[in-house]
Amino acid sequence: MEAVVEELPVILQAFWLTVKLAVISGLISLVWGVVLAAMRVSPLPVLRGAGTVYVNILRNTPLTLIIVFCGLGLGTVMNVQFSSDDLSVNNFWLSTIGLSAYTAAFVCEVVRSGVNTVPLGQAEAARSIGLTFLQTLRLVILPQAVRAVIAPLGTVLNALIKNTTVAAAIGVAEAALRMKNMFDAHGDAIIPIFLGFAAGFVILTLPIGLLFGRLAQRMAVAR
Repeated sequence: MEAVVEELPVILQAFWLTVKLAVISGLISLVWGVVLAAMRVSPLPVLRGAGTVYVNILRNTPLTLIIVFCGLGLGTVMNVQFSSDDLSVNNFWLSTIGLSAYTAAFVCEVVRSGVNTVPLGQAEAARSIGLTFLQTLRLVILPQAVRAVIAPLGTVLNALIKNTTVAAAIGVAEAALRMKNMFDAHGDAIIPIFLGFAAGFVILTLPIGLLFGRLAQRMAVAR
């Protein structure tokens, strides 16, 4: 455990970066996922088709492949830059793009499953009083749909937190990369280091699961 105590500031910094990756990617993926869900239930075939293609491709592509594409394809080949003199900033935001794009596909399917729980008669009633499709979606369907899928959204967020470790593939110094570096520096303390990082992820994910489970019970839509 001496290695863990000695490197505690570095470990905390790595987990802080993990938290930032998860929070920013989570917010972006939530917004984009809702937009995708709206596209998938849209009356326009073009939007439905585009949403379906996006979700099917992203959900069935390994996240590592997406992160590497963002780092090498966008960052190196297409020269997408967020900072001209700090590679770590570029890698952070390129990882955020990859994590957000990937997670949004799962958010979309969760929200769409919630939309399917809303009785069709409510949408028909809303349209009969003159509401447009977007107004019906925003005012009637989505509020009920999101309340119905709070627990699954918590599961997606927990998965996102754990998926941030893939950002190590392009050099983002989050928890997984720090753990690897500590393995190299303290080869005689592999088990304590692993247990320390595992405990860190449990501390991050367990309260979120409990919180979203509690929210799901309190905000459940009575049918």
